[in-house]
Parts: sequence; C-alpha cells; structure tokens
Amino acid sequence: MLGQAPEFQSVLRAMRIVSATDATVLVTGESGTGKELLAKALFESSRRRDKPFVTVNCAALPVQLAESELFGHRKGAYTGATSDGIGKMQAANGGTLFLDEIGELPLQVQAKLLRFLETGECQPVGQPMSQRVDVRIIAATNRDLSQAVEEGTFRGDLYYRLYVVPLELPPLRDRPGDVSLLMKGLTETLAAQYSLLPPRYSKSTMKILNGYRWPGNVRELKNFCERMLILFSGRTIEPTNLPSEFQQAVAPKATVTSDGFQLPDQGIRMDELEANLIEQALYKTAGNRSRAARLLGLSRDTLLYRMKKYAIA
Repeated sequence: MLGQAPEFQSVLRAMRIVSATDATVLVTGESGTGKELLAKALFESSRRRDKPFVTVNCAALPVQLAESELFGHRKGAYTGATSDGIGKMQAANGGTLFLDEIGELPLQVQAKLLRFLETGECQPVGQPMSQRVDVRIIAATNRDLSQAVEEGTFRGDLYYRLYVVPLELPPLRDRPGDVSLLMKGLTETLAAQYSLLPPRYSKSTMKILNGYRWPGNVRELKNFCERMLILFSGRTIEPTNLPSEFQQAVAPKATVTSDGFQLPDQGIRMDELEANLIEQALYKTAGNRSRAARLLGLSRDTLLYRMKKYAIA
C-alpha cells in the first residue's frame, strides 16, 4: 500500500502491530479508500498468511441464504439443500475471514456471528450441534455503525465485539502529497498490464489533480489513471485533456455579485487565480487561444505572454 501522509502511515503502523495477534479488527473508511487492500495486507503480515483468506461481501448475501452461506448447512435443512454444504466460516478454518460491508449483514445472522466471536463455535443450518473453527475475523464498512446501532439496524453487542481494534483509513483528500505517489505507482502497474507507454503529466495538470478532492478516493484515482493511460499513452497530458469534473471541481470558490467579483474572506492568491482562469478558458475553447483570450477580455498577445509566465502549454 502506497502513501507517505502521516495519517496513512499511522494506520499502517497500527496494522503491523495488530497483525502479530489474532485480535478482531474493524476497518472503516469511505468507499474506495482501500479497506480490502488493508485487510489483505494485515493477513499477509500475520501468522495465518499461509492459510486461507476468504472474502464475503455481506451486501451481496441473499437474506434467506445468508446464514447458510456463512455457517454451512446439512442436507434437507431447507428446500433445495440436496447435500451438505460448508460455509465460508468452515472454508476459512485456520485462516482469516474478511467480512466486507459488515453493516449490511442481516440482523438474524448478526446474533450467530456474535456467538462465534464469543465462543469460537458455529452451527450449520439443520445441525443440532455446534462445531469449533479457528478463524480470525476482519470486518470492514463505510457506514457509521454506531449510528446504525441507534437506528436499530445493527446489534450493539456485535458492534462492540467487532470494535476491538479499529483501523480507520483516511480519505485521499486528507493525504497531502500522496496523489502524485499513487499515480506513479498505479500508472506503472497498469502500463505493464496493458503493455502501453505511460503518459506524462504537465506541471499545470498535476496542480489541478493535486487540488481535486477525489470523492471516490483511491478507486477513483486508479480508474482515472487507467483511462489516461489508454487514451494518452506516451503523450503529455495537459489541463485541456482532463475530464470536465476536474475543471469544475477546482474552479475558484469566490462569489460573483451584481457589483462584480467579491473577494473571499480567506483572501486569494492572484497568481494562482489568474493561472487557473487561463486554464479554464483554454479548456472551454478546446485550446483555441484566440477564443480563450476573448473569454478573458485579453488580447491574444497578452494571453500568450501570461501563458508563458505561468508555464501553461
């Protein structure tokens, strides 16, 4: 997992410490922050790394079959159970079970999971006796489970049993400096996968990308790198090549009134504002400098001078 931001490194340090134990771990964070990657890294650093790592997407479990999927069933336990079936819990015996989107687990199955966490025993559907399995649980969610407890959609006792070692992944917008590092690593990996030359990013483009808030986090960044690699392999990517959402997201946050431009309370950086407006004008005109100059109320020569001043290609 790539990242040098202090908030991210703090999570990795905690992960390495807890990987030496069999403690239950709850990984939280916004969608796309890399919760499953962290769970796999924890598993690969643990003493169970040579044993199974089984993943369950709790949001995709059919409510009627969730218990059977997790804990297994015996022949004849329900209509359609024509033979014995092992559950994910038994399949992970000796290793680790990763319960992704744990907040979506049906309430009726939550009680059985709680019992397993407390006793190490699970009971297949239709079997009168419980059986012991040796499984480490790592759970993940992008939901606020404490709020879900208040709303009655998640058991409070299970929440506190899962909340032994919480690891919260920070969103990408709170990881200063990591965008460039991640882009380099992701692009190199994808370029090898597609056998394509990686694109280059101009300074003005990187300025926009570093200022973008990345609401989809690392997943969005990976998809962006893949798109740019495919469309601009071996070329230099300029601001005008970026998708529209990037231009809109970094537009100046100042307000405009009938009296003209209103200075924000926090102030502005004139050079950054001017460069940003020039880049926006070029984007809106698909790089046509004469039209961009007219949008900005400048002569073409003045626009070219200022583009040179701010190293805008």
